[in-house]
Amino acid sequence: MATADRLAARARVDNARLRPILLILGVSQLTLGALMALAPGTFFEAVADFGARNDHFLRDVATFYLALGIVLLVAVDRPAWRAPALAFGALQYGLHALNHLLDVGDADPGWIGPFDFVSLVVIGGLFLYALRASALAPR
Repeated sequence: MATADRLAARARVDNARLRPILLILGVSQLTLGALMALAPGTFFEAVADFGARNDHFLRDVATFYLALGIVLLVAVDRPAWRAPALAFGALQYGLHALNHLLDVGDADPGWIGPFDFVSLVVIGGLFLYALRASALAPR
């Protein structure tokens, strides 16, 4: 098989993987944002106890996750939106993970710090994987 044919076949596979990944990422961001907006106390106690609770700030952050979720869901059917949305998500999760690494010992209970850090790295990795696939997908 010629190199161009192999690349085209791989691009079709990567494009087929992108839609479910974008759906998963989009729905997960919407779910996270909704939990933060509708039940900030529950979210704080479950995964975000790094000091004083501030429901207004948690709802402010929720708006970011809701917006990212909507953009990712739009990107499912708009290929031109994919790379920018995924690059932004990867960058945000990378910076968010770095922030959690710096405060890893400040969580209550103590296991939340490492858990949050690892979770953010894994989700950021999924954004990077999808970004790479979007670069290989046909336009």
